Amino acid sequence: MADNHLTMSIPHQLTRAEAKKRIQDGIAQAQQQYGSMLGSIHQQWNGDILDFGVSAAGQSINGQLFVEDQVVRLDVALPWMLTMLANPVKRMIEQNARNLLGHK
Repeated sequence: MADNHLTMSIPHQLTRAEAKKRIQDGIAQAQQQYGSMLGSIHQQWNGDILDFGVSAAGQSINGQLFVEDQVVRLDVALPWMLTMLANPVKRMIEQNARNLLGHK
């Protein structure tokens, strides 16, 4: 079966550099907090684009994150077995991302 793409855009009022820094810090914190529940994790930045992948529950999840001037866009390919979790996962990611990219 085909992958289900989970896409979202989170607005921000930061510079690209600050948004990227906050995202990197958030990823490091998530890896520390949830790393034991996840399998292999990879991430590679190419400028303001992050290619990432993680294995969870025996499934591989891959995606890209784009840091733009006023928005961070996220595109994640969910395996068909995880598509039933797409809406709750999307809400959780959006809430966490808005907190992460909000003004401190």
